[in-house]
Amino acid sequence: AATLFVAAIATVPAFAQRSGAAPATPTTTPAATAQGGSSTVPSSKIAFVNTQAFADEKAGITRFVAALKNLDREFKPRRDELTTLATRIQTLAKEIEQTRSVADPKTLQIKQDEGEKLQRELKFKKEEAEAAFQKRSEEVLGAITNDILKALDGYAKQRGITSVLDWSKMEAMLMLDPSADITAAFIADYNSKNPATASTAAPGR
Repeated sequence: AATLFVAAIATVPAFAQRSGAAPATPTTTPAATAQGGSSTVPSSKIAFVNTQAFADEKAGITRFVAALKNLDREFKPRRDELTTLATRIQTLAKEIEQTRSVADPKTLQIKQDEGEKLQRELKFKKEEAEAAFQKRSEEVLGAITNDILKALDGYAKQRGITSVLDWSKMEAMLMLDPSADITAAFIADYNSKNPATASTAAPGR
């Protein structure tokens, strides 16, 4: 329960599917002449980015990281409440087990009923908190995510990049040219134009 929202935060960003550039393999295809020399294949410049790095506390996008921290702080009371409930249930279960052979059956039943009540309460509050967290995450991170995607699209176009691939979403990659990685450069560019001191709720350019 203690890591409920921390785990959920890690799954919020979804940059790859919304990039203005179409996904492709991280290779560069130079202009080529079609058979007969009557036409040419348009040249393409492909780069890749690791969107997971955007949330890195030290090297990520500062505005996005700040929003994640604010979100975590906002839900800390609920996270602590769930942790407390879970601890109470564990303690009660331990008491029942340790006194099962000597305690009065009526007393054991009371504790058993209390434990079941706490379990139902924990389940309800956990589901309620998860739903609230998901909704709030979309509100807080949605605008920032859209702004980052817009900036990435502009960054790529300014440099003649026709396609950007999010390699963090790929299960396997046979070949990768490190020079095509624009992650660090884009993060630095975005941070310089969008300092973390600005409002994380309404990024703008």
